Amino acid sequence: MKLFRRGEKPSALVSLIPFVFLVGVLILVIKAFGANALDGGSQVALLLATGVTVAISMIFYRIPWKEFEEGILDNIRAVGTSILILLLIGAVSGSWMISGVVPTMIYYGMQVIYPEIFLFAACGICALISIMTGSSWTTIATVGVALVGIGTAQGYEPGWIAGAIISGAYFGDKVSPLSDTTVLASSSAGTPLFTHIRFMMVTTIPSFVIAMSVFLVVSLMHDAPSTVQAADFSADLKDTFNISPWLLLVPVFTGLLIVKKVPAMLTLFVAAVIAGIVAVAVQPQIIGAIATGGTPDSIKSLSFLDGFKGTFITYYGSTAIDTGNETLNALVSTRGMTGMMNTVFLIIAAVAFGGSLVGSGMLQSLTDKLTHFIRRRVSMVSATVGTGIFANMITGDQYLSIILTSSLYKKLYHDRGYEPKLLSRSVEDSATVVSVLIPWNSCGMTQATVLKISTLTYLPYCLFNIISPLMSIAVAAIGYKIVKKSK
Repeated sequence: MKLFRRGEKPSALVSLIPFVFLVGVLILVIKAFGANALDGGSQVALLLATGVTVAISMIFYRIPWKEFEEGILDNIRAVGTSILILLLIGAVSGSWMISGVVPTMIYYGMQVIYPEIFLFAACGICALISIMTGSSWTTIATVGVALVGIGTAQGYEPGWIAGAIISGAYFGDKVSPLSDTTVLASSSAGTPLFTHIRFMMVTTIPSFVIAMSVFLVVSLMHDAPSTVQAADFSADLKDTFNISPWLLLVPVFTGLLIVKKVPAMLTLFVAAVIAGIVAVAVQPQIIGAIATGGTPDSIKSLSFLDGFKGTFITYYGSTAIDTGNETLNALVSTRGMTGMMNTVFLIIAAVAFGGSLVGSGMLQSLTDKLTHFIRRRVSMVSATVGTGIFANMITGDQYLSIILTSSLYKKLYHDRGYEPKLLSRSVEDSATVVSVLIPWNSCGMTQATVLKISTLTYLPYCLFNIISPLMSIAVAAIGYKIVKKSK
C-alpha cells in the first residue's frame, strides 16, 4: 500500500505524524523547562509541528500554500475576540486584587475555617477565590499553601488537604469567566463564553456538591483545634488593605451583569473600570506605592497623576505589595494584561497548528476515521472525554489538550446536529480538570511542587476532578438539556 498519494488528502495514518512529532518535542520541552514550559517552549513546539504539517502536505501531496494560509487566518479571526477577552481578564485580575475586592473575599472566607469543617471550608474558600481570580494555579500557590499549613497543624492527611484545595480551585477555575481555560474551551468549540458557563453548571454543580459533601463528612469525623495561622493570614490582609464588606458590591454588580447576559467583553471592561475607580478611592496608599515604587506606609497623599499612573499599571503591568507575609505577597502580586501574553502566544501558535491541519485535510481524515466508531450521543461524549484525558497524558499540557480535542470533534458535533456548547462542556469536563491528576503534566508537576505533596498522594482525594468526567458521560446518557439544533 502506497502511503503518500499525490492529489489526495493525507490518510489518517499520515495525519498522525504531526501529532507524534508534537508529542516528542513536547516531552523534550517539559524535560528541559519543567513548569516553565508555557513560557515559550510549548509554543515553539506547536509552530514546529505546524512546519512539519505544511512540509508533508506541500511536498508529498502538492497542497498549495494558500490553503494553509486561509486555514490559519480563519482560525485567528475566530479567536480574535477571545484574545481581547484574555487581555481584559488580566486587567480585571489586577484591578480586583489591588482594589481590595479579592482580599476582602479572602478575609471573610478565612473566618469560617474551623477544625470541624476544615476540608469543607478549604474547598469552598479555594472555589470562591478561584472564581474571583479565574486562576486555579494562583489560588493553589497562595491560599492553598497557607491551607496546607493549617490543615497539617490540625492533623489532616496531606492527600485530603491537597484534594480539597485542588477540587475547590479547579471548580472555581472551571466556572469563572475570568479563567483562561474556560475562555479557551468555549472559543475552541465556538461557544459564547457565558453560554458555555451556564451549560457547564448541569454537570459541574452536581460534581462539586458530591465532592463538598464528602469533604464535610470527613471533616466532621476529624478531631483537632488551632486556627492561629488563619488568624495571622487574616490580620496581615487587614493590615495591608482597607477591608470592607462594601467592596463586595463590585463582584455582586459583575454577577448581575452576567445574569443579565451582558456580552463578556463589556462585562469585563465595566468590572475593570469600576475596580480601578474603587482602588483609587479605597486603597490610595497601595495605588500610590505602585505608581512611585515606594511602600504603602510611605504614601501620605495621592496626587491625580500618581492615581492615574498606578491604576494604569494595575491594569497592564506587574505589581507587588510587601505585606510582611511571603504567602500573602505571592497572592496579592498581579501581572495584569502582560501576564496574559504567554497564553495569547500559545493560542496563536495553537490556531496556526490547527489551521495547518485543516488546510492540509489531515484533521478531516482523523475525524472521518473517528466517526466510524461513534454511533450515539453517549459514545460521542465518552470519546470526547477520553480524548481530553488522553491528550493530557500525551501532550503534558491542558491548554494543548483543550485545543486538540476541540479541533478533532468540532465538525463531528456539527454534522450530528449538536450545539457546540455540548462539545465545549465535554472538553472542559475532561481536559481542564484531569490535567492536575497526571504526574508528568505541567499542572500535576506544578501543584505537586507548590503544595509539596506528590501527585499520586493527592490523586485519590481530588474528588471533583475525578467525578467531573464521569458526570459528563452520565448526563449525556440521560440526555438532560441536550438538544439537537433545528435544521
